[in-house]
Amino acid sequence: MVMELDHIEAFLAIARSGGFARGSAALHLSQPAASRRIKLLEAELGAPLFDRFSRGVTLTEAGRAFLPHAQALLASMRDGIEAVSAVRGTGHGTVILALVGTLASGTLPARLRRLRQEHPGLDLRLTTALSAEVSALVLRGDAALGLRYGTDPDPGLVSVVIGHERLVPVCPPEHPLAAGGTDPAAALEGQRWLAFRAAPGAPGAPADLYTLALRQLLAAHGLGAAEIVPVDSLTAQKRMVEAGFGLAILPESSLEEELRTGTLRAIDAPALTTTIPVALIRRRTAFQTGAAQALAAALTDWPHSPAPASSPASSSIPGQPQQA
Repeated sequence: MVMELDHIEAFLAIARSGGFARGSAALHLSQPAASRRIKLLEAELGAPLFDRFSRGVTLTEAGRAFLPHAQALLASMRDGIEAVSAVRGTGHGTVILALVGTLASGTLPARLRRLRQEHPGLDLRLTTALSAEVSALVLRGDAALGLRYGTDPDPGLVSVVIGHERLVPVCPPEHPLAAGGTDPAAALEGQRWLAFRAAPGAPGAPADLYTLALRQLLAAHGLGAAEIVPVDSLTAQKRMVEAGFGLAILPESSLEEELRTGTLRAIDAPALTTTIPVALIRRRTAFQTGAAQALAAALTDWPHSPAPASSPASSSIPGQPQQA
């Protein structure tokens, strides 16, 4: 049995996108060309891989059985290509970093810029995703390294906590809590909160790490029934808080400009401040090129934010595999 690599790529692209049209577009192929590759692969395997519907496709039982092996095959091929490329030396070649978008604030851009200056032969590419999606990108070899909230227990990954992101509660400048000196328990009663939603497509999945932290903090203040409005974008959360639509608990590293200009105010409530772990992940069996090693070294120098130690609600949220 001889399988073509481009047939495997077509299978994975269509499986990920849920349709031949979207999968073909991702590969810059015509739909008939992608369909032909799948037909040849199905003939080679002797079983249909997709059930076709008017609105897309789903994997058959055979497709589900073949999927992890196809992912491993493609990832192994990429490892081989990277191993050959590594002979060019440390800090050369292309390396892809997948990261949660909220981590792209603070000192990370400056650190990555310094890395590129120190290694001019390095082609650094970034892609943003939810924490669970970051893990998936690394597992299938679409990214060499991942930066996410919380560790991932998947045995195919190596997760290392490299620091903690400090989260602080914020409100608009005209809010009663902005000036301090107000009883937080009374002022927080009946307030609406903004938080990231859980990852889509996973019924019953745990809440994202931000929402988990928020719910724990509110519950510790007897506010477990508070209204929480899901907002997908960090920028949107900040703008909505500024406009008075609710309060939020946000990464301190992303608030420098708003706190400096006064469009947002930090709420003086230490028990409502917490930290969440930031983990660097890589695929356990992946070949680490010199470029990937240089990137990993730059990322492990993460600013450390120690967890507050005043109360259970203000302690660091454990490094669970929740999604953010």
